[in-house]
Amino acid sequence: MPEFVLVHGAWHGSWCWADVADALAERGHRVTSVTLPGHSAPGRRERIWNRIGEYVDAVVAAVETCSSPPILVGHSMGGYVVQRYLESRDTAAGVLVASVPARGALAANLRTLRAHPGRTLRAMVTADYLRLVDDPDLVRELFFTADTPAEIVDALTPRLQNESAFAINTMVFRPPQPTKVATPVHVIAAEGDTIFTLDEQHHLAAAYGTEAVVLSGGHDIMLDTSWPELVDQLDRIAG
Repeated sequence: MPEFVLVHGAWHGSWCWADVADALAERGHRVTSVTLPGHSAPGRRERIWNRIGEYVDAVVAAVETCSSPPILVGHSMGGYVVQRYLESRDTAAGVLVASVPARGALAANLRTLRAHPGRTLRAMVTADYLRLVDDPDLVRELFFTADTPAEIVDALTPRLQNESAFAINTMVFRPPQPTKVATPVHVIAAEGDTIFTLDEQHHLAAAYGTEAVVLSGGHDIMLDTSWPELVDQLDRIAG
């Protein structure tokens, strides 16, 4: 059975994969959920200053514990980290879930700036990116859909933490380089994603010579009610 290494996105931690990891384990897969540097304390309000290279190193360390080349699954910023990993290393497969697009995160940042100019500018000036996710209404807008049960949104909000300004800026100014990747890559998009659009996800898939699989739910597919669909798709990829 192929092993999985799960990589979380910005503001989250390895805890966000709990249901997906347990379900994959029940289907016979060995699963490792990576905790990126600075993300071990849910709800952390202090700024962190980690760089993308440190996040990639955490994935390298996780892969080294695997008995065979694993399937790397990266969500959002974690998808960017997986892409950076694959630019210089091979593995069984990469799976990009609601991931930073091939053009990078600039368009997503501009959309957030237009929607919430005051909050976004204060976050950029102060390097305090918790300002963008410290309210349940914002959490629903960014990570879920209007149909997501309130208890899911309310449970996530206090667990979100600050994110590194260095990491966010890198995703904006240094897009992924799919032409350097030899590993087979799969792209899974969320139908209701407001952070990275479906057009961006289809473009990302095309950059890797594949087609995006679109699942229901919001950006946080692994936490929304559609997370069993994600498990099914990952299990399918594992064969």
